[in-house]
Amino acid sequence: MKARQEHLDGRAAAILLACCLFWGVQQVLVKATLPELAPVFQAALRFAGATALLWLWCLWRGVPLWRRDGTLRPGLLAGTLFAAEFAAMYLGLQLTTASRLTVFLYTSPFWVALLVPLFVPAERLRRVQWAGLACAFVGVAVALREGFAPDGAGVTWRGDLLGLAAGALWGLTTVTIRASRLARASPEKMLFYQVAVSAATLPLLSAALGEPWHWQWSAFASTSIVVQTVIGAFVSYLVWMWLLAHYPATRISVFVFLTPIFALIAGALWLGEAVTVTLLLALALVAAGIVLVNKRAAAPMQEK
Repeated sequence: MKARQEHLDGRAAAILLACCLFWGVQQVLVKATLPELAPVFQAALRFAGATALLWLWCLWRGVPLWRRDGTLRPGLLAGTLFAAEFAAMYLGLQLTTASRLTVFLYTSPFWVALLVPLFVPAERLRRVQWAGLACAFVGVAVALREGFAPDGAGVTWRGDLLGLAAGALWGLTTVTIRASRLARASPEKMLFYQVAVSAATLPLLSAALGEPWHWQWSAFASTSIVVQTVIGAFVSYLVWMWLLAHYPATRISVFVFLTPIFALIAGALWLGEAVTVTLLLALALVAAGIVLVNKRAAAPMQEK
């Protein structure tokens, strides 16, 4: 396996940027599909498809999935956390706006930054990097503050709490991966635990909630599920697992602060919402935060 990198290179930054762009658009896509497909049922479909695609990928690439390597217990834990995250996210989208849920969901870097250094001392953040996290979060808050006024008293708080729970579960999934033998497993195996557990548990949750399972979909709903499955649950998450295996989790996780900004832009383009000066200020703050978090420590001066 390639040695882990201590800092993000240009390739990793470009991949992360593309992932965050897609994830931002995906939030709007999921929200738009909810009138046709119930939330947990929709999530179950995408992860069932992703499990099949990943299994075929591993067969083609010769990646072993069933070899005993001590990852079963942390893998099942990561899969359970992952499934719970998406259940909370999809259910939350019924109870609050996509923008509000997204900002709560993407609190996950704080959980990573707080907990990963307890298990991986090499990823402890310095003061300038904590300042970068704070700067990026302020940027997100600035961009979304206009949408924080509820439509009615007490209308969105349940969805907001589900979004916050999803963010915590995402962070805990990352911590589980980095603090266990999963960190040494292949990216394919890391992801397989998560999508397979989700594919097995989410249909049961959907049935328990009494969700309707409709099998006659419009062209839009069909396209949405294909995109969510192939690009979202398979390609982008496999890339994310690869990044976790090769780069510091605390460095790459801060990039997810870009996703709410992209979600806001997607909403503007899709729903005709205005792009304001506030949004441009937020983009500048997020960019500054990313630069600070990835700032290299000054090399010690050599004695002459």
